Amino acid sequence: MQKNSLARDLIAAAVALALLLSVPMLTGSKATTNFIIYVSANGLLAMSLNLLVGYTGLVSFGHALFFGAAGAYPFVLLMQNLPLSIPGGIGLTLAFAAVLALLIGAICVRLTEIYFSFLTLAFQMLIYSLMMNMIDYTGGDNGLSGIPRPAFMGVDLTNASTFYAFVCVVFVAAIVVMRVVVMSPFGFTLRLIRDNAQRATFLGINVVRMKLICFVLAGLFGSLGGIIMALFSAGAYPSFAFWTNSGDAIFMIMLGGMNVFVGPILGAVILQILNDFVTHYTSHYGLFLGLLILTIVLGFRRGLLDFLFERRQSSEQSALAAQRKKAQG
Repeated sequence: MQKNSLARDLIAAAVALALLLSVPMLTGSKATTNFIIYVSANGLLAMSLNLLVGYTGLVSFGHALFFGAAGAYPFVLLMQNLPLSIPGGIGLTLAFAAVLALLIGAICVRLTEIYFSFLTLAFQMLIYSLMMNMIDYTGGDNGLSGIPRPAFMGVDLTNASTFYAFVCVVFVAAIVVMRVVVMSPFGFTLRLIRDNAQRATFLGINVVRMKLICFVLAGLFGSLGGIIMALFSAGAYPSFAFWTNSGDAIFMIMLGGMNVFVGPILGAVILQILNDFVTHYTSHYGLFLGLLILTIVLGFRRGLLDFLFERRQSSEQSALAAQRKKAQG
């Protein structure tokens, strides 16, 4: 990653963080801050999934496994049963998520296309079923409610404003790290594997190893999203780890775009706005969501940011061609 590009991305991240932190002062609306926290958690889920889908060509149907079963649930269990600080609980949860992702990924990444997709779904449903049967530990259908928020380094997350700022900082920091990953040589290697895995193998790249590393990274960031959701919801609940949550993450990528880095975040915003708007006026949420996805898929044939980015590139190329023709004439 070039230094100029990194500096530009860091400046953009600092501006984005400043804007997010100014929202409570500008709006004074708790609903708006809650919306941003929700989008931050689900945005990390979608962004982490897009490391697999958009950059490596691996479509996972079971990615919510890391959001719920390797993120929210272990974090709540650790905080309820051990005298841990918030950073300590996050660190141990991410370590657990990394180990689980390594074990599952070592099996899944050896398969391709639809076989990979359904194997990830099978692992998700297997672990989800285990969770539902371990009632003494997971609460079964009721989930786990109540989570302590001990202060650390002078940071008190029981204060709503402090908690909002904490989520914004964690979210932006995670996005910056993901940006560094996708713009690094490793990220370009993933693109090569996505476009032509056979060619990557001929160039001496260990394709299985690269996919496994990406799978673990995706699991880590997905788990972080689940931790944020657990703190926000004051607990961990079965819907976090259910297969429909993986479907929502795929919808976010489809809505926002998989080829523009922040596309999945836009998709998370659109999906949450749609959820809030449609459920306020009607119970036919699935109908409206299906119609919207059909409109985007059939009309734009790509996510919104992908469509806008390609239109911009096309316009720039047309303008450049016109200038060259004028210069030659």
